[in-house]
Amino acid sequence: MSDETAPETTPATAPICSAKGCRTAAVWVLAWNNPKIHTPERRKTWIACDEHREHLSQFLGVRGFLKDVVPLDEWEAPAGS
Repeated sequence: MSDETAPETTPATAPICSAKGCRTAAVWVLAWNNPKIHTPERRKTWIACDEHREHLSQFLGVRGFLKDVVPLDEWEAPAGS
């Protein structure tokens, strides 16, 4: 293994999907905010597996909360969050 290789994520440390009862590793970040209680730049996050990405996106989207869906390995939290 080279020094440039990132450490592997083990099942014990892998982020788990936010869907109720799901124990699958998450691969998506759903960034959202509730405009009634959060400032416009604030981003809360749920993480999702492939199976629950669409369901969680629809749940947030129908309420007008969903701001972005990004692959977990590309997610960069906004500064100050």
